[in-house]
Amino acid sequence: MPEDNKAVPRPFASSKLAVLRKHPYFCDLDPEAFDQLCRYAKHATLKRGATIFSKGDPGTSLIAVISGTVKISVSSVDGRNAILNLVGAGEIFGEISLLDGLARSADATANTNCEIFVIDRREFIPFVRSQPALAMKFIELLCMRLRRTSDQVEEVILQNLPGRLASALLRLTEKHKPGDRTIAITQQEISEMVGMSRESINKQLRAWAARSWVRLEHGAIVVLNAGMLRELAEAGSDEGD
Repeated sequence: MPEDNKAVPRPFASSKLAVLRKHPYFCDLDPEAFDQLCRYAKHATLKRGATIFSKGDPGTSLIAVISGTVKISVSSVDGRNAILNLVGAGEIFGEISLLDGLARSADATANTNCEIFVIDRREFIPFVRSQPALAMKFIELLCMRLRRTSDQVEEVILQNLPGRLASALLRLTEKHKPGDRTIAITQQEISEMVGMSRESINKQLRAWAARSWVRLEHGAIVVLNAGMLRELAEAGSDEGD
């Protein structure tokens, strides 16, 4: 975890801490409870590539992303990487180890320059115990994470490349506002997310681009026809080759 964390000054809180207030898990806190949460939040800025935590580290904090993107990934001893999630502005992560007190189950790295809030477990756990409704929301969050993990395992085992790639693109667009179909992700990153080579990903994306289902941009993929991708994701067939 970055060492330059510092308490958030009050003028700063009125702007940056809006990220916490807008989050569905904190938006219903009464003003007094939210002010208490704000006092726990420490601010940090990160350069692209900075390590936030590594697999096996103690789970000592909850992290909220103010700006930028954080990559959650695991790696093998031979250097292969698998991206489990890309966490964007307004999202939180690190809740599993925070709640059970066990070691981190993955690596968290700044995928771009980032701003984050860090809330220490020693302060957050007593706070959650004093807010039963918030505790229930975190149970819902863990259930959502488990369902998503089950879906990803199913995709890797049962779907072919077109189905896996379509599912991943649709999952990433769900994080955007309605109508925003631009996904800031490289082809290397999407290959590590679906478990296929970059060359295979590039070939499939180019085939879809020729059909105007997607548009390829530098460091981004724009989904133009979500309906066709959804059909491929549901079918998992080779018809998209």
